[in-house]
Amino acid sequence: MPHLHHHHEETTWKDGIFLKVVNIVVYFFFLGANVYALSRPTEGSFETYISPAPWAYWVWTLIHLLLFGTVIYQFFPAGKKIIIDGISWRFPLLAILNGIYVSLSAHNHYIGAFILVLFVSGAVTHIYYVVKKDHGPQSIYDELFVHLPFSLYHGWTAILAVVTTFEAFGLDASVEAPGTWTKVFVFLALLSLEMTSGSYAFGTTEGDLPGALAISFGLFAIFAHQTSDAFIHWTSLGFAILSLIGVLKASWGLRIKFSGGYVRITDEERGPLIGHGHGHH
Repeated sequence: MPHLHHHHEETTWKDGIFLKVVNIVVYFFFLGANVYALSRPTEGSFETYISPAPWAYWVWTLIHLLLFGTVIYQFFPAGKKIIIDGISWRFPLLAILNGIYVSLSAHNHYIGAFILVLFVSGAVTHIYYVVKKDHGPQSIYDELFVHLPFSLYHGWTAILAVVTTFEAFGLDASVEAPGTWTKVFVFLALLSLEMTSGSYAFGTTEGDLPGALAISFGLFAIFAHQTSDAFIHWTSLGFAILSLIGVLKASWGLRIKFSGGYVRITDEERGPLIGHGHGHH
């Protein structure tokens, strides 16, 4: 049998070229689907009691900008190692699922969009854990073009999942006033987002600032948009402010991380954080 791995790592930009090309193609498919959805007129779209302000969706622009860096970075040896060898075919799968989700949502097929957002959430979570557990950032490029976009994406997907659930099963806010049950479900949804934000901030020593920020941004966008009902309006503000505690904690963790440098922090991420029982030397 031929050897698949050589001990002397002489990587060229052509290594894994098929997947690299696929990544570029699906990136533009995914970008096109989002541009189309954002540029469509919003008449006829479903308003829920947890819909964020339309400007919240511009977070996609930042994610796409960073992912453009990702598809360029894959042609460099360090990028190839994490994107092609690590993430592998999970990225094309995510891009295709997300493109379908965005198209269904744009055409007001809310039940279909709800089913797809569950798959999108699963796909992005899988990539997120592959990146976080097995590929700690070794450089600023790893941080910018792999960790940052997928952390933002993961956090933003939590907002999308909640909004899509309400679009599929909730009241039309432009027609019906919220009853007690709607308020209870909105409260629980906002609470779950706040807890998710907290898990980004407090889940590891340094926290995950982009993930926490994405959710905090989404909560403020919900507060800004939900002005018809006082309970929902002020509850969303309360949770948004609470989520800022997590953002501040993660910011502090990031400051420590950068002041310590990449090598020191990877040494410090001991046992419990990465699931390996390293003893003290």
